[in-house]
Amino acid sequence: MFFDNLITGANNLVWSLPLVGLLLLTGLYFSLRTVFLQVRCIPDMLSQLKKGESSPDGTSSFQSLMMSLAGRVGMGNIGGVATAIALGGPGAVFWMWLIAFLGAATSFIECTLGQIYKEKDKDTGEYRGGPAYYIEKAYKHTAAAPAFLVYAIVFAIVTVFAMCFFLPGVQANGISSAVNNAWGVPHWVSAVAVVIVLAFIIIGGVKRIAQFAVIVVPVMAILYIVFALIVFFVNFDQIGHVFGLIFSSAFGAHAVFGAIVGKAIEMGVKRGLYSNEAGQGTGPHAAAAAEVSHPAKQGFAQSFAVYIDTLFVCTATAFLIISTNMYQVFALDEETVIYQGDIPEGTDYGPEFAQFGFETVFHGLGPTFVALALFFFAFTTIVAYYYMAEVNLTYLSRWIPNAFVRRTLKRALQALILVAVVYGSVTTTGNAWALGDIGVGTMAWLNVVAILILQKPALKAFKDYQRQKKAGKDPQFDPRELGIKNAEFWELRADGRIRQGETGEELAGKIG
Repeated sequence: MFFDNLITGANNLVWSLPLVGLLLLTGLYFSLRTVFLQVRCIPDMLSQLKKGESSPDGTSSFQSLMMSLAGRVGMGNIGGVATAIALGGPGAVFWMWLIAFLGAATSFIECTLGQIYKEKDKDTGEYRGGPAYYIEKAYKHTAAAPAFLVYAIVFAIVTVFAMCFFLPGVQANGISSAVNNAWGVPHWVSAVAVVIVLAFIIIGGVKRIAQFAVIVVPVMAILYIVFALIVFFVNFDQIGHVFGLIFSSAFGAHAVFGAIVGKAIEMGVKRGLYSNEAGQGTGPHAAAAAEVSHPAKQGFAQSFAVYIDTLFVCTATAFLIISTNMYQVFALDEETVIYQGDIPEGTDYGPEFAQFGFETVFHGLGPTFVALALFFFAFTTIVAYYYMAEVNLTYLSRWIPNAFVRRTLKRALQALILVAVVYGSVTTTGNAWALGDIGVGTMAWLNVVAILILQKPALKAFKDYQRQKKAGKDPQFDPRELGIKNAEFWELRADGRIRQGETGEELAGKIG
């Protein structure tokens, strides 16, 4: 009981009203600063996915997008949507849409920063980057450099534990719950199966992670959306009802759900961020791994990932659940049911909502299909979590000269995430989500404040991209022309001094 209360208290502290407001206002601010690039630049987003480069050192834009989507498309797209509706009513879906639309601009800024300040790994030569890197580097030439270095180290430490302890449990719990509901498989059996496959993937490194994501993510997302569209057409007469319910509930106009409009906003923003991760600081890790000629290109690709995640996959789940009436909604105390729907009484909110929804159309297949979809959704998310944890461990290990010690720390990290998966598989759903929210919220606080402070290089890169594109050029990036300092990789690239396959140590010898 003490542990449960501790988790709940920490979750409430992190996910207070200021964080909800900060995420919405930050997205609005960057939307205005970029004149709503998330609408104007959709052609650039699609073009980059089609034309993206690749190299032995970096993934293509499409591979990077798939790695990012592997982290975004997961338990949040099924269980997260169900939880948002259960605790915030159908109106929570509107706020998920809003945070995705505004968050696309936020994602562009953070992922462009991730590209600008990327590095090469000391040992492998692969590209590494993310919030810890750009927090340290953006103002490294100023008197405030020591403070930003401490901030970067704090972010890296928080991210290592969030990615390898707090967040994997939600995904593992979703897998074990769905599999148990579909086939009666004990939770510990699911845990063992996931651990074995996960160990094989993560030990292979970033290239194997990227290859795995490129194969699995598009297939699983397309299949899920196709099956959800079948439900959509079967329940075509429910379109007006579903969207009317979502909008009326979002603004307190619905007779039943009006009393929980505040909870709808909170849950929509919370679950929306958990799903699309815009502003959380996870997207820049995958963005930095891409091989591109201009940082803004990958910013566009990652912005589109937010749309795929929330506007496509989450909306498919929401329509599935609401149109089939397979959901229940709780009062503010999260115990009293104020709307039962057609879901069996006593059903735990989560993947079960989607399983019962599919069952109304695909008789006998609903639980099985969702269990399989959720396995791939959640499993690829766990893989992406490990990648981001490894990137931040690499950042923290840069000051360790001994390669053997660095490799040992990496093995310890792999062991930690495997333990977290086992724990998440057998713990309660409530504890799993609370721990996940703590990890997401803490990272979001640190990263959003950082990108608000460090926004100028990303905005300069955006304007530079637009200027070159308008002149009919394929945009190439030279940070010195824009007055951007400490982007050493891009300076060497602009001078033609980057050699593919060289390690970070070899590259470091050229700097300065």
